[in-house]
Amino acid sequence: MSESTSTSGVAKTGPVGVGVIGAGNISTQYLTNLTAFPDVDVRFVADIDLERAAEQAAKFGVPASGTVEQLLADPEIEIVVNLTIPKAHAEVALQAVAAGKNVWTEKPIALDRASGQRVLETARAAGLRVACAPDTFLGAGIQTARRVLESGAIGRPQTALTLMQQPGPESWHPNPAFLFQEGAGPLFDVGPYYVTALIQLFGPVKRVAAVASKSKPVRTIGSGPLAGQTFEVTVPSHVTAIFEFESGQTSQSIFSFDSQIKRTLFEVTGVDGALEVNDPNMFVGDLVLHDGGDEPKTIAVEGETAARGTGVVELARAIRAGVPERASGEQAFHALDVMVSTIEAAERAEWVDVVSTFTPTPALPDGWDPAESTLA
Repeated sequence: MSESTSTSGVAKTGPVGVGVIGAGNISTQYLTNLTAFPDVDVRFVADIDLERAAEQAAKFGVPASGTVEQLLADPEIEIVVNLTIPKAHAEVALQAVAAGKNVWTEKPIALDRASGQRVLETARAAGLRVACAPDTFLGAGIQTARRVLESGAIGRPQTALTLMQQPGPESWHPNPAFLFQEGAGPLFDVGPYYVTALIQLFGPVKRVAAVASKSKPVRTIGSGPLAGQTFEVTVPSHVTAIFEFESGQTSQSIFSFDSQIKRTLFEVTGVDGALEVNDPNMFVGDLVLHDGGDEPKTIAVEGETAARGTGVVELARAIRAGVPERASGEQAFHALDVMVSTIEAAERAEWVDVVSTFTPTPALPDGWDPAESTLA
């Protein structure tokens, strides 16, 4: 039986108790999966809107709901899943750590370097863990891409090109204003998927150059009960970035909510070929190898095909086994540092050094499955 030791010195075994803070739009994706994974036990849903928390708890068979304070008082909850809005991520994480809980937080880990460092240092001092989305890199797509690149199929990887272009989420999201304000925009909202995939494949970023722009100062909500209302755009809605990695490799990226052409692209070019990688916002997708042959080769992906919440299970198993989690806070902080540096580079019109670093964790072992019961 797998087991871990709590901060009180008491050995714990079996499924890991989980509490979810934030019952908004994304909680449905998390609760759908977490309540089906046997290695975690979802015990509580909390939100400032108590009615909304109760509705989500009832919908997914979670036994309790209420306030954040009530959730944190449950001694059986070992992991707090932090699904609050970006500007609250660090505050809620610190509150959970103070209550003796490990944390899984939605991306980004914080909005600035100082807050992110405080979260990691506070958790480290308490002997607790802070892991962070995105967990899509644990999916079959990026995991298979890692194995293909490590096999030498395209020779030494040299460059990457990524594109994320769309009109913006105000057309479909029922309350999209926060996605165009501090802590969001295309770079901080969707960029973490691309940045995380890039640093998984190439390692830490050394320095960044960028340009950024904002096409509209005001946007209009296109659907839901708030349709027709307008909101202010306070962050760049289009960002172009160049990353130079510690390894000497480079990448070029576009993150845009300003394009009527919807497009995602992720390509890695090596000295002997190139690899088309799946959308890093998804767990699976086609991989296409260009190795100089007559025709490109489609590569079947192998690995995890579940959705958001997979990283919570990986964290739970790592806690019980006493080993490092893969979606680590250190990786998330480096991704944050890269994104903050990108905005600084655009504002200053110069290269900006990325001071932080991290060590990419090993690929998942073959056959790893969050739906398997391993902690019973």
